[in-house]
Amino acid sequence: MELKQAFGASLKMLRSERKLSQEDFSDVSSRTYLSTLERGLKSPTIEKVDELATVLDVHPLTILVGCYLLQGHPISLDELFSRIRAELPNGME
Repeated sequence: MELKQAFGASLKMLRSERKLSQEDFSDVSSRTYLSTLERGLKSPTIEKVDELATVLDVHPLTILVGCYLLQGHPISLDELFSRIRAELPNGME
């Protein structure tokens, strides 16, 4: 799965799980823009990811982690977090 499509699928899954409509994001995004994100037609800025996460009431990394897990790489959530911990410089933990 292409990265933009995986991001859109992660976003849509989180939105659906929380029973939010696209209109619930109207303070941070138009329904049309949200739809293009969910269909994998556009990529958001880091600021937009943060705004979307605020509406979803999740950490922005939740959307991104979901994206990378959906992309089809054979890695578990625990393996992904272990890798991230190992890659972060000392002092950032």
